[in-house]
Amino acid sequence: MRRIQEPETPIDYVQMDGLAVMKIVKHCHEECAGNLEVAQGALLGLVVDNRLEITNCFPFPKTYDETIDEEEYQLDMMRRLRRVNVDHYHVGWYQSSDVGSFLSSPLLESQYHYQTSIEESVVLIYDTQKTERGFLTLKAYRLTPQAINMYKEGEFSPDAMRSLKVSYENLLTEVPVIIRNSPLTNILMCQLQEMIPPQQGYNFLDLSTSSVLEGHLRSLMEHVDDLNQEAIKFNRYQHAVIRQSQDKHRYLQKRNQENQAREAKGEPPLPEEDINKLFRPIMVPPRLMPMIMSGQVDAYSQHISQFCSQSLAKLYIMQSLQDKSN
Repeated sequence: MRRIQEPETPIDYVQMDGLAVMKIVKHCHEECAGNLEVAQGALLGLVVDNRLEITNCFPFPKTYDETIDEEEYQLDMMRRLRRVNVDHYHVGWYQSSDVGSFLSSPLLESQYHYQTSIEESVVLIYDTQKTERGFLTLKAYRLTPQAINMYKEGEFSPDAMRSLKVSYENLLTEVPVIIRNSPLTNILMCQLQEMIPPQQGYNFLDLSTSSVLEGHLRSLMEHVDDLNQEAIKFNRYQHAVIRQSQDKHRYLQKRNQENQAREAKGEPPLPEEDINKLFRPIMVPPRLMPMIMSGQVDAYSQHISQFCSQSLAKLYIMQSLQDKSN
């Protein structure tokens, strides 16, 4: 999503502890390994001045486990964290994502409920596939005031979208994320880095890009096809409205002519009929899903552009190293 400056935002940036980041990374990779499940969890921390500090997190229970009440589970987790003197204030939630396909109606609705109850809350999106390729991708998003007003109104017709000035470009606003570690943690990380064999870092120079790029393009084509189907539906609705308007005009014109003829003969005019019963209003297709699909297409396009730029940079670096070695 494009970064759009949100007016009067309660926070300017998100500051995350390294331990909370590692918990999110561990949970998302374990939950999403070998399947298409989405990992989700709660973010805990506090608001200090103009920044949102995220100091801890915990995963949500799996959706298919019907024996666990999710709301009671979260409350119980926060109570237990409070007993051990750990930050327990709920400040948002996180979700895993592959190939940037995080934008969806459930995500927007969930963030709306979070943001209306906790003003400073954010949703963190962690891209597992891109991180595996050597690019840590952890982004924080908030709903814009236009998107919040749209969900408050609960009206997703084209006129409502136009009046609220809502589009796929201003559904979400990105908040900068800063990862902070304590000095003791930095010392430990330096010691661990010396203990890791050099070959462990080779995956950051992985030149294999075809599989990732193929997945990106396949997802982009699928979303473009879905968006095209929505456009066809809306075009049919517009044509149906035009045909109904023409039929209504011809009906009224014919009725006026008959009344004029009856008046010339001294006969009473035809009884009035309810036009809405004869020509029932055509339901306007909601525009929320097409707008979300447009945002997904835009996100995939930017993702592909960025990934290609980074991959080309790797190829040029390796070409230079090979030329020097020769």
